[in-house]
Amino acid sequence: MNELSLWLEQLLERIGLTGTWLPLARMLVMVAAAAFLAALAGWICHKLLVPVIMRITQRTAPKWDDVIINSRVLLAACQIVPAIVVWLLLPMVFFEYPVLQNFLGKLTSIYITVMTVRLLLTLLDSMKNLESARPSSRQQYMLTFIGVMRIVLIFLSVIVVFAILLSRDPMTLIAGLGATSAILMLVFQDTIKGLVAGIRLTSNDMLHKGDWIAVTKAGANGIVEDISLTTVKIRNFDNTVTTVTPQALVDDSFHNWTAMQLSPGRRVCRKVYYDFRTIKIATPELRRELLAQGLAEPADMEGEAVNLTLFRRYAERYLHSRPDVNTQLTIVVRQQEATQAGLPLEFCFFVSNVENMHYEHSLAEIMEHFYAVSPQFGLAVYQMNTQNPLNELSE
Repeated sequence: MNELSLWLEQLLERIGLTGTWLPLARMLVMVAAAAFLAALAGWICHKLLVPVIMRITQRTAPKWDDVIINSRVLLAACQIVPAIVVWLLLPMVFFEYPVLQNFLGKLTSIYITVMTVRLLLTLLDSMKNLESARPSSRQQYMLTFIGVMRIVLIFLSVIVVFAILLSRDPMTLIAGLGATSAILMLVFQDTIKGLVAGIRLTSNDMLHKGDWIAVTKAGANGIVEDISLTTVKIRNFDNTVTTVTPQALVDDSFHNWTAMQLSPGRRVCRKVYYDFRTIKIATPELRRELLAQGLAEPADMEGEAVNLTLFRRYAERYLHSRPDVNTQLTIVVRQQEATQAGLPLEFCFFVSNVENMHYEHSLAEIMEHFYAVSPQFGLAVYQMNTQNPLNELSE
């Protein structure tokens, strides 16, 4: 260091600088040289190393390195290199000014700390892109781990920055935080609860990003867009967004419709109430009409056939004949306990296309057909009689 300083002073004296200006000129030259070397190191990283590393990762067979070692991560790393060069050259440039050297050293150390944490956070964000269209439990654990690591990194960086400013050992400050652990538990209680709830959700395979869920208490019914330590973001079907805490999903119940979407059929159970006064033994005339219209089969006419029995058999045959009904799953038309509103007949079957629009259309067409064909069996759907004041006035 002294040899370099003497050599530089001799060079400046040859130029013609002498007296009190010589030390100042020497320091300015060394500052300019340090700045040039730092800028050169940054340029080499941006223009040479980053393109080379990007080409190497693109040519490799695995895809994970393309996701993790991306341009954002490499550029964030390049911003640290000039600061490291400056930090190494500070003792050489300001060896005659220890106070200034100490001050600039602290600023440079803080900058390196902050940019290193920024690099690690960028790297963690890149790891989120490794998830597939339907994340597995392992990937969901990774997202939870990333959320915890972000908090830990930020917390440790704050301690390191304070340690640099106070010229203390960071481990001493961390040891002194043991007395404030209760306060930290209080401050981060939502994060801790979210972490535990997230682990329970993923370990039991209860929730994934992209699932269709319905949370009754929160009024949410839509697709899960994001899962973090403290919130689960749900985009409802009216394009509004509802956020609930993972703890709320664990403590209360919610519907996850994803299993239904992946199943070969979506279940339908609809009740129709028939008037007791229209349930009768089929007359010979009714039997002939049903046979002529193809609504009944000769085997159905054995014994005292009841019109409701004939209708149930016809309804099951009709459901089996529809291409949009999954005949491999349960199809049943069953009678339930009588009520004051009539005799309930329940239609249970599975629609093959589980997508909302097709499901609703198929369901409506099937039930509308049953409503329309019921009078041909002599049946009437129960409907409560109400007095219309307008009709009374018109009379």
